[in-house]
Amino acid sequence: MNLILSRLFVGFFGLSVTLSFANVDHQAFDQLLKKNVLSLKGGQVTQVKYDQLKLSTEHQQLRSYLKRIEQIRKSEFDAWSKAEQMTFLINAYNAWTIELILSKYPDLSSIRDLGSLIQTPWKKKFIPLLDKKYSLDEIEDQLRKYNDPRIHFAVNCASIGCPALRPEAYQSSKLDQQLEQATYLFLSDKKRNYIENDTIYISSIFKWYKKDFELGWKQTHSVSQFLSMYPKALSLNSVQTNALKQQKIKIKYLEYDWRLNKTP
Repeated sequence: MNLILSRLFVGFFGLSVTLSFANVDHQAFDQLLKKNVLSLKGGQVTQVKYDQLKLSTEHQQLRSYLKRIEQIRKSEFDAWSKAEQMTFLINAYNAWTIELILSKYPDLSSIRDLGSLIQTPWKKKFIPLLDKKYSLDEIEDQLRKYNDPRIHFAVNCASIGCPALRPEAYQSSKLDQQLEQATYLFLSDKKRNYIENDTIYISSIFKWYKKDFELGWKQTHSVSQFLSMYPKALSLNSVQTNALKQQKIKIKYLEYDWRLNKTP
């Protein structure tokens, strides 16, 4: 009898965890993104239809999603797989960034307009999540703990210089595929990453988060080695790829474009 009760308890507990994650309903956010994110250049660039999202029905759908993820307890989150946790945090970051923009839209030209002289918008603790208040930076810091630098191409800062906001929500069942594609698309955008003679010009993201590219993800220990994994995206020949692996190519960081990633 005790064995039967134990199995029932385990089964029920497992079901409760599954249901709690299902109640996050990333599909709701997925539908909003599909409807309100415009893809350009094969997905290298996206623009957000903030005018449409500002409408009461669209905005209410976003707020309903945010309310659902707010209800997830830290104890539930801790029981999920790594992929489920990363998916949750990436979607939360992107959804709350959109909500932050909508709080002042259309009276802003950049997300930086939402900051002040003493605090950037990324430092504001305004996000109720996992039993506490987070800032956008703190959510990203949580993601950085998983030692996968590709997360920097998944979270979107609502700016033209940022990696594109994916026109779909991230899903734990295909997270690796989505992260890989996001990385490839960003690196293949020649306005933000390109090689010229013996110098590679890359996004300032690689300067700001340099340490994250040195922690040994897939045996890469530098920005150069990370970039060498994507020769096709960067249009590198074999000589350039090997030079990158050996860190024999100069790196220069491009100026970041902080203008809002809105549709015209």
